[in-house]
Amino acid sequence: MPEIFSQLFELKAKARLIKFFMLNDKREYSSQEVVQKNKMRSAQIARELHRFEKMKMIFARTRKGKKYFQTNTGFIFYPELKNLVVKSNTLPECRSLSQIKNLGKVKLALISGVFLNYPKGRADLLIVADEVSRAKLKHLLENLEAEVGKEINYSIMDSDEFKYRTDMLDKFIMDFLEGPYEEIICKVPNLKEIANRRNK
Repeated sequence: MPEIFSQLFELKAKARLIKFFMLNDKREYSSQEVVQKNKMRSAQIARELHRFEKMKMIFARTRKGKKYFQTNTGFIFYPELKNLVVKSNTLPECRSLSQIKNLGKVKLALISGVFLNYPKGRADLLIVADEVSRAKLKHLLENLEAEVGKEINYSIMDSDEFKYRTDMLDKFIMDFLEGPYEEIICKVPNLKEIANRRNK
């Protein structure tokens, strides 16, 4: 199912930027940082930033000749936009999740948290993999953060560490598995049994 939030606006780029400023309303960003974090063209960013500033959705400040932008929490539609962004399920927008399989020998990849609109999640992404390419992981996270609109809280471990932690009924793993999650990759045959161990 397509992402409803993006369909409310004529451009996905605009939806991505609105999401970014609503989810990161505590700090300011230079235009270069906005470009880097959202993986969009500079000209496209500049055009939307100008529009947002004109309608007073964001503030612009200049320090040492450099312009910085920050969400205007006093914007007339700020509460409604923030609520809309928080309620939107970002999963359909995250096409980069399909690239997890290319990280290495991936045994398990689960999503929760921001992907499923579950703020109580222990993490947004849990990956169990061997021989992981750190460069590919970095690239994946950057793309996911651009699609989601905020920093991804992730945990990655190899097969041995995952087995050790599940055998020890590790609190983080158990909490993650007991909450809502979706499987992107699952080559762990007894995953449901692992989740039920703490309740026995």
